[in-house]
Amino acid sequence: MINSVGQSIGNAIGATSLRESGKTRAAAPAGSVPASAAADVASPAARMAAEGAPVDMDKIAAIKSAIASGNYPVNADAIAERMLELDLPQK
Repeated sequence: MINSVGQSIGNAIGATSLRESGKTRAAAPAGSVPASAAADVASPAARMAAEGAPVDMDKIAAIKSAIASGNYPVNADAIAERMLELDLPQK
């Protein structure tokens, strides 16, 4: 099932809150290596991937507020151009 934008943001916020508080969602299975021990031996890239993308909660709040008030600018021409650039092969 595909989540709506609101659900995806809510899930991301929840995951970020868990990471920041140091809690985990579920207990580790028996015989597994604790996350802190695995992070010590993981490469920096693996740690970054496990932590997920950084979330700027202040920026998200500002965008949500601008959308709610009708003050979020959308440049349809720029969006269309970028979509075409991504879809068409470059010469």
